[in-house]
Amino acid sequence: MRHSLRAEWTKVRTLRGNTWLAVGIAVCTVLAAAGATAAVSTAQCPTVTTCYEDTARLALRGVWLGQALVVVFAVLMMSNEYGTGMIRTTLAVMPRRVEVLFTKAAVILGIVLATGAMGVLGSLLVGNVIMPANGFTPANGYPPLSLADGPTFRATFGTVLYLALIALLALGVTTVLRDTAVSITAILGLLYVVPVMSTFVTDPEWLDRLRRISPMTAGLAIQATRDLDRLPIGPWPGLGVLAAYAAVAMIIGGVIFVVREA
Repeated sequence: MRHSLRAEWTKVRTLRGNTWLAVGIAVCTVLAAAGATAAVSTAQCPTVTTCYEDTARLALRGVWLGQALVVVFAVLMMSNEYGTGMIRTTLAVMPRRVEVLFTKAAVILGIVLATGAMGVLGSLLVGNVIMPANGFTPANGYPPLSLADGPTFRATFGTVLYLALIALLALGVTTVLRDTAVSITAILGLLYVVPVMSTFVTDPEWLDRLRRISPMTAGLAIQATRDLDRLPIGPWPGLGVLAAYAAVAMIIGGVIFVVREA
């Protein structure tokens, strides 16, 4: 197992594109968060004290962009080997396919957890800098975002887990499809289709149903820190929906990877 992990880590760090993608996960998450928080102010509310904005969720909104880079990173970790034919060499050296997939998942998870944590924590810091200037101050009922606050900690920790589950979902789907473009299109379509469709669905009951089964919409419920009773699904059950998608993708991908020729 140790040799397999070392081999996968070597593949990651010797390809410059992977390094830039990993860094981009953190950077793009923070930049997108800065743009999202800068675009919202209490001036857009009836009064500064009746805005009822979920500031933690607002600060973490950059994950909408960061997750796309997580998808690309995880897809390339598998599809590149098929595209170059390197998968045959990998399986010749490490014939136990379950171990190959497990170590690949472990390396991807380690990198995404690290870069995701940096992006999420950076988003909170940026939020604490930008939002007070937009009227979200303690005097108006918006205390600074702090990990000492239970709901904020849960939203922060859960968002990092969300990115890790997105990576596993992408790896599982790519193991089945093998093609880079097809895999990226399929996964991003699965993530973003419900938010796009919700602009056309007028029936509230059907809209809630779609949101409860959508991997992204349900998964990002973990970021909510207020008005939880208004959510179509709770924070942890919502993350569980995404975990189910990731588990199914990995199981199907693992079975196909074991029985299919390289």
